[in-house]
Amino acid sequence: MKLLEKKEQKKAINSIGEGTILNGEIQSGGDIRIDGILNGSVKVEGKLVLGPAGKIEGEVECENAIIAGELRAKITSKNLLTLKASAKLYGDIFSGKLEIEPGAIFTGNCSMGIIKDLKEAKTDDGVGEKNSFTSKNEKTA
Repeated sequence: MKLLEKKEQKKAINSIGEGTILNGEIQSGGDIRIDGILNGSVKVEGKLVLGPAGKIEGEVECENAIIAGELRAKITSKNLLTLKASAKLYGDIFSGKLEIEPGAIFTGNCSMGIIKDLKEAKTDDGVGEKNSFTSKNEKTA
């Protein structure tokens, strides 16, 4: 019977609408679009889209991200981070690839390269410590 067969689970697409203010932590196995305000952290296994009216203040971890709003946080994007022309990012970037459109505002530090593990990207660059970005950059520099 087809009714009893286990269906392939689709990844959820979540949305926080404009005018919504959320305080706390978001974790999702799918994608998320934020057009409201998030005061807290977000960890997404898929894509994060921050719309032009959206604001995030907190730590961000995701596979891919498209930022068109305001982000005041450290962002770790395993694959591609895109800053649209309307984007305002105040914080540090850890990303495999970075795309910045003319007009975007970015203030902070940026480390690019292969991210083997999100925990490695969180390691501070203290004396004697190295993260995956530092090691890769030393080899190619």
